[in-house]
Order: sequence, then C-alpha cells, then structure tokens
Amino acid sequence: MPPFDKAKHVSKCLQTAILFEVTSNKPGNVTPTTGFEGTRIEHFLASAVAAQAAFEEAAKRGVAVFEGKLEISQVGVGELIKTCVADIAGWQRGGNTLLGPVMLFVPLASAAGMTSHNEKGEFDVQKLRANLKLTAESTTSTDAVCLYEAIDIAQPSGLNEAPELDVKDSASKQRLLNEKVSLFDVLKLGKGYDDVSYEWVTNFAITFELAYPYLWEQLKTQSVGDAVLQGSLKILSQRPDTFIARKAGKEKACQVSADAQEILRLGGTDTPDGKAAIAALDQKLRQKGNSLNPGTTADLTAAALALCMLRGYRP
Repeated sequence: MPPFDKAKHVSKCLQTAILFEVTSNKPGNVTPTTGFEGTRIEHFLASAVAAQAAFEEAAKRGVAVFEGKLEISQVGVGELIKTCVADIAGWQRGGNTLLGPVMLFVPLASAAGMTSHNEKGEFDVQKLRANLKLTAESTTSTDAVCLYEAIDIAQPSGLNEAPELDVKDSASKQRLLNEKVSLFDVLKLGKGYDDVSYEWVTNFAITFELAYPYLWEQLKTQSVGDAVLQGSLKILSQRPDTFIARKAGKEKACQVSADAQEILRLGGTDTPDGKAAIAALDQKLRQKGNSLNPGTTADLTAAALALCMLRGYRP
C-alpha cells in the first residue's frame, strides 16, 4: 500500500462531507432534484471538487505546525479561504455555493493536520477541537482582509449592512490592517446574527455539541441521506437559521424552527407523518424566491459530517 498521506486524507474527508450534505433531500436547500434559479446540484458538485487543493494545503500547513516547522499564526487561514473560494468560482457558474462550508472547513483542515490519528486515519475529535481553537485564535488582520476579499469573490446574498467594519465598505479592509483586527476578532462582530461567525468564536459549539453527536448516532442506523436530513432538522429545530433571519426576519426563522421541531416530534424520516411534514416544509420553504432557504443550517450540517468522516465514518 502507498504511504498514508495525511493532507490528502483530510481533504477527502471534507470533500465527501460536502457531497453527502448536498445530495441529501433536505427541505428548502438545493438537492439532486430541485435547484434555485441559476444554482443547481452540479454547481455544488463541481465546487466540492474544486475545493480539494485548498483543503489539502490547509492540512499540510497544519502538519507543518505539528512538526514545529511553521508558526500557527503563519498558517494563512484567510488566504486559504480566499484561494478556495476563487478556485470554486473558476469551476462553476452557479454563484456562491460553499462560502459557509469553506469558512468552517479551512480551519478544520488545518486543525486536523495538527492532530494525531490512529493507524486507520481516525481522529480524536476532542483533540481536534482543541487545535481548532488554537487555529482560530491565532489568525491575523491579514487573514481578516483575505476573508473580506473572499466575500467579494463569492458575492453571497443575505449580507445586510453591519454596524462596524462592514464588508461592503471599501474602507474596512484598511481599517482591519491599521487597527490590527484579526479574523477571529472580526467574526466576533457577527456572532449575534450569523452562525458561521458564531461557530468560529465559540470553538464550533453547535457543530461539536449539537450537530455532530446527533448525526453520529443517526449514521449508525440510517442511510446517509436520511441521517443527514434528520441531522439538519435537529440543528434547525434548536437554532433558528441565521440566513433566513437575515433575509426574512427573526420571526420567520423561529417559525421554521418550530416546524422542524414538529417534524422530529412526528418521527421525521422514520414515520409516514414525519415524511409528510418534511414534504410540506420543503414546499413552504421554496416559496418567495427561496428567501426561506436554511442555508446556514446546511453549512453546519456539512461541518458535522466532516467531523464524522474525520472520526472514521464510512458508508
């Protein structure tokens, strides 16, 4: 057998997580059979392939940190996020597909590179989480500027005006450098209205404490598609989707969470009533130009899947 390549292994885990997430029939998201105007399943599949190089490089740099060859502040998380987003934009024409997962996966890949594993390539997720905290807290103002440039490339929808250091304000990037605002610090500003930012500054609390443990148990007894669907509903039931909240308001986001709670009460994918309620929610979320797309929930589901893959799950 060829020697174990840790960076390639980590990248495969993360890419597989993206593929499993996007090919499940989650209500309101892009699925294999239903897309949005201008954005379809093939755009996400191409994006997952295009992300490989940046994920692998992030893991390589994590390995270099582990071996004492690179300072953790020199990993260049922001640069890698920007590179990954640019690579994705070059391989598909469906607009922003993976900005959220990339923001979560690049530091995760670096942390995995820093973390030891067993002979099967399986990682201890709690040790990985400790390295993830170090990675996030060691970012720099240059990383922050690169994130803003990545957002410029991705052009995500649902960006409302921020009260401070607004990404749409051309002066913000220079302020980040002048005031030495790190990527970690700038994401603190968004933690109250964006759960990807919340994950960064809470050491991925939703992913590690809610989403991943639940999904891991689901994968023991369900198909990948059903487990991912159930996992996304679990997240949505406890965390009103911040993408919906920004586009349609907090009240609407809370209503959607209540719908997810009811689906789980009915048994979700395990019962006819649960399946009927899932179909009804899917129809509801696809009204009004997809403004009720639970996009942040999808990002968090992908992160949970990434942990399952890194821990050793295989279908």
